[in-house]
Formats: sequence, structure tokens, C-alpha cells
Amino acid sequence: MDASSPQDQTSDAREPDLENSGKVGPIWAVTEAVRLRRFLCYGSEGATYSTKEPSLTPENALALVQLAEGGRGCEVVEEVRRLCVCGGAVRPNAGLLALAVCSQRADGRAKRAALQALGELCRGPAQLFTFVQYRKELTGAERGGMWGRALRKAVANWYNGQDALRLAHTVTRCKHKAGWSHQDLFRLSHIKPANDAVALISKYVTKGWKAVQETYANWENAEELMKVFAYLEAVEKAKHLTDELEVVHLIEEHKLEREQILTNHLKSKEVWKALLKDMPVSCLMRHLGKMTADRVLIPGSPDVVAVCERIQDEQALMKTKTHPFSVLVASENYKRGHGKRGKLKWDPNSDVVRALDCAFCKCLSSVEPTGRRFVVGVDVSARLGSLALGSFVSTVAVAAAMSMAIVHGEAEAEVLVFSEGAMVPCAISANASITQVMAQLVQARSSTTDCSLPILWAADNHKMVDVFIVFTNNETWFGRANPAETLRMYRQKTAVFSKLIVCGMTTNGLSVADPDDRGMLDICGFDSRAVDVIRNFVLDVI
Repeated sequence: MDASSPQDQTSDAREPDLENSGKVGPIWAVTEAVRLRRFLCYGSEGATYSTKEPSLTPENALALVQLAEGGRGCEVVEEVRRLCVCGGAVRPNAGLLALAVCSQRADGRAKRAALQALGELCRGPAQLFTFVQYRKELTGAERGGMWGRALRKAVANWYNGQDALRLAHTVTRCKHKAGWSHQDLFRLSHIKPANDAVALISKYVTKGWKAVQETYANWENAEELMKVFAYLEAVEKAKHLTDELEVVHLIEEHKLEREQILTNHLKSKEVWKALLKDMPVSCLMRHLGKMTADRVLIPGSPDVVAVCERIQDEQALMKTKTHPFSVLVASENYKRGHGKRGKLKWDPNSDVVRALDCAFCKCLSSVEPTGRRFVVGVDVSARLGSLALGSFVSTVAVAAAMSMAIVHGEAEAEVLVFSEGAMVPCAISANASITQVMAQLVQARSSTTDCSLPILWAADNHKMVDVFIVFTNNETWFGRANPAETLRMYRQKTAVFSKLIVCGMTTNGLSVADPDDRGMLDICGFDSRAVDVIRNFVLDVI
């Protein structure tokens, strides 16, 4: 690889503080901005992403609190906006906590900015409920004690700012979360409906369907009002119908979703057919086990053919930017033949399994490149057969899928299989299956792990590398050198600001990354969100 390639330009970059204010330090320095981004993205200010949900409290977000108390709350709000827009906030609740903190400070501009951001950042009611709960926890007050004019106005604007039909969908699909309901928020915000349609929904939420019927049944001149009335009527009918064909009719006419249908009706083949017409392919993959268990998908049936076609729809997969790892998770969950708690069981359909394998391969071709140079090190010093924390996928499958995604997506990427006594380059061909790649990754084993080996290999072989990623099953062991120190020596030798990501796929605790170096990251366990964390870390979003 040419040492003067464009990627080396990253070595001249400098870490920008929020709003370009504050001192600018070395590229590896951890500033207040970096600690804030880590909290917004990982849920903690350290250099670790864990699949285990973190405890989100102001005590774990000191940079956030310091910035807000230092009169820089507006800058925090803008950072939350930026990360949400670019997809960097894989822990969206951390951003909601940040908004809640900023909305409570004495700085009037920060308060207004945080509350105005609700309409953009609370994309669904679950986020709004969570934000309100954070406000309650921060004030330490009873529900009524925190409801000042500004919060009432912000919540009312959130409801009034939505299209009426969309709002009807919102209040019937997700009714409560985090100890709050739409009824709570409508009443406590003292909402004044922006139009007749919102007034109808307000009455439905606060008084119930019977009150809506009594008030609006004979209104025939307002078209939007009647659309909302008809939608809510369909939702209410679906709760009481026993005839599945009538339920199908309501689904098709009003675009009702699975969450609005009774559990008993979800055993119906015809109901599932109707739901599948508008169901996103990612959602479809999550429910394959349920459909098979309920004999909706019978081997050799046209229904199986139709579902397999949906799964393999390349255009749909590309439109949703489905990552191969997400397909792998769906495939492994389906092959397992039972749900997480073991209550739901099914015999995996071989046609569905093949369709998922095909979808995995199609997604490989659509992985968006980062333009960085990679070395992927797969530690084989211990057997790669256990399950990764957070995804119920074998660790060898995780390593294989991520290696394939990087090799297919990036112009310059090498995969190494390593252990204490061996470092073996692993060539992954363009048409190799994940099963073949898994076999390649388990060709050698010894007893100890040294995460510095891929970096030392790159240095010894004069390789210019932007990102080192290590996948391991073991608690890491420092061999010839500490990996963090080895990386710093490599940077000094090559003048490239290389980054190191260590994925401890079976551990809840990892301490390889130097928390004071923004170019290092530990990942504990591995799930679909870890894929986004890696991409955002590589692209300097975090």
C-alpha cells in the first residue's frame, strides 16, 4: 500500500471542539466534545461500547453536565442533533437525557433549544415518554411538579405538529412507555388542539372511543376529520372482531400494523399475508419464527415462496441499507428453532434458510465503503464456538460476517488469523460463503491472546493501516507489548493516525483501549448496533 495515499490526510486533522470553541489538542486527545459524543453514542464517557444497556444518569455524563452548567447547553443540543441526523447515536436515550439536562438549566437559550428539538429528535411517542421521565427524575418531583409552561408548550407542539392521520397511528400503536401514556401527556400539557382532527384524537385519548362516537359520528363535511374517525374506528373494530377476513379487510384498507392486531389473529395465514404487504423486510425477518410456529409458513406453500421473494428483494435490502450482520442475526435466530425464552418453538424451513443466506450475500455487495485501510485480526487462541453476548450468534460467525463485510466493502483490507505462535493471512474470495469463511478462521489454535500481534505484523511488513479490528473470545493478554503502546509506536513510525478496535465478543468487561486516546475503542459482546458503532468510530463521527 502506498504510504502517500489519501487516507494519510487524516493524520493532519485536529479534533474540533463544540462550535469550534475551546483549545485544540493533538488528534488523539480526548476533549470534552469527545467525552460528550461517547456518552451520546455508547452511553458512557469511557472508550467502551457494551451490548449490556448502561445506566443513563447525569453522574455518568460529567462532560454533558459541565458543558450545560458552563453555559454551552445550546452547543450540546446541536451535537445531539448532528449525531441523530448522521445516525451516530446508537443509544438514542442518551440524547434524550442530554436534552432533559439542557432543558433544566438556568440558561434560557439552552432551555428553548432543547425543547424545540423535541419535534425533530423524538420521532415516536416512546422517545417523548422517555424524555418526560428523564425530566421527572432530574427534578425529583411528583408528576405535576415539573410541568412548567415551557414543557407544556413543547409537549403540546409535539402532538400538534404531526399530520392528523399519522398522529392517530401514533397514539394507537404505542400507547405507553417509561411510566407515561398519551392520556397523561395530553392532560398535563393542557394541549389546545391545532385543528378539529387533533381535537378528535385528543378526545379519543382522554375520553375514549365512545365519547368520540357521540361527538363526531355525524360530521360528514370535514374530509380530514372523517379519515381520522374512520382510522380510529378500524383500530377499535379490530380489537373485537372474530372473523379473520374482516380483520384482513381492515388491515388492507387502513394499513393497520401488527401491534394493532389481537394476538389470536396473528395465527391466521390470511392476516399475515395482509400485514406482509407493507411490512419492512427487516421486520419480516424478525417474525419468521412466529410465522413458522403458527404454520403460516408451510413447506412448499405459495406463502413460503412469497416470503422468500420478499427476503431476497435486493432493492428493498438496499433501500433500508440492511447490513449483512443484521441478516446473519435473523438467520441464526431462525435456525435455532425457538425464541429467546424457549416458549415459542418451530422447525426451520429449509427454503427460508436458503433465502436468508442469499439475502446475506446480496447485502455484502451493498456495504458502503469508508475509504479507510483495514487489518482485521481474528484471534484463534481459543475455540470460536461460543455465543457472542448480545446477539446469540456464534463468535466465529460474527468474525466471519464482519470480515466478509469489510473485505467486500473496502478497497484495501486484509484479514489475519492469529494466535501466540502464528500469524496467517486469510484470503476471502468474492464468492465464498460464510460457512467457508468460518472454516478458514478456525484453522489454528494455541493458548494465549496477544492483541498487539496484528499491529506488529503491519509494522514488520510496512503496511499502511488506518484501522485495526481484533475479534477475540478471550480475556486479552498483553504479550510482547501493550496493544495501546504498540499502536502509538506504529503511529509514530508511519505518521498515520491509526485506530484500534478490540471486540471481546464474550466478555462484559474489557480494558485494552486507553480511555484518554480517542483512536481506541473496546467492544464488549457484539450486536447489530456494534456495527454502527464501528462505522461511526472509523469515520470520526464519534
